[in-house]
Amino acid sequence: MIASIRIAAAQYPIGQPQSFAEWQAKVAQWVNDAAGQGAQILVFPEYAAMELAAIDSATASDLHASLRAVVALGLQIDAHYADLAQRFGVTVLGGTRPHALDDGRVVNRASLYLPDGQSGYQDKIMMTRFERESWDIKGGTDLRVFRTPLGMIGISTCYDVEFPMIARTQAAAGAQIILCPSCTDSLQGYYRVRIGAQARALENQIFVVQAPTVGMAPWSPALDENYGAAGVFVPPDGDSPDDGVVALGTEGLGAWVFADVDIARVERWRSAGSVRPFAHWPEQYRGAKADELPVEIVPLD
Repeated sequence: MIASIRIAAAQYPIGQPQSFAEWQAKVAQWVNDAAGQGAQILVFPEYAAMELAAIDSATASDLHASLRAVVALGLQIDAHYADLAQRFGVTVLGGTRPHALDDGRVVNRASLYLPDGQSGYQDKIMMTRFERESWDIKGGTDLRVFRTPLGMIGISTCYDVEFPMIARTQAAAGAQIILCPSCTDSLQGYYRVRIGAQARALENQIFVVQAPTVGMAPWSPALDENYGAAGVFVPPDGDSPDDGVVALGTEGLGAWVFADVDIARVERWRSAGSVRPFAHWPEQYRGAKADELPVEIVPLD
């Protein structure tokens, strides 16, 4: 396992590709740029794949038709990200996408692709009001932590990171890094997710990486407005920055945000920190055992 790694979090501008090949070229250029700057883990945002709905102008402006169009491209999307991970020798969290389950339910799926061809996925657990009430996206039921050559990685997609028990369960199962792809249509939404990400870093004494969509896409009923800045957050303790912010991009700017992290710091924070919230967590229940969700450990190493 490598102790020090370079993470690239995308502030990904939503475009209007005219073909799947055009989208492939865009994503490939982004991966090429990050890999060229030494990144080993690349994080794309929530619902970044929805820009593919622009390919068919007849359905792009229809919320549910655009969702179905991107669902239909799922295997091709996966194949492209998997190819890029192998070609550039990087670990990639692809932009999340709607995925249809065998029973017809549609979930918001984040997939992690490794350089050796292995992959795994985490479905978003908590649905926002838009996903529940307008889009009919369903929440996932299983939590995973991915054991990789670069460390133990969990994924808490956007709204998920605002709920402490999701990241706590992943951290308790060994997660050292939580990846948080996000998509928010207001600055308030962005800050809710960012504050959640920083709180999860503090509580669990781990790294949390946020990667948002940015820019305006008035053609899309799902991604019409996108606000945010990518960031890498840690507990503000010991040798960490006073505000717990390792890296932070410029809001709204399409760019990669890089951070070099030493995951060995997780153990140091937990064993020698000024405070020990990860270890002291059970004490808040005054002797009662908190509800715990089962977590599947997915070996990708």
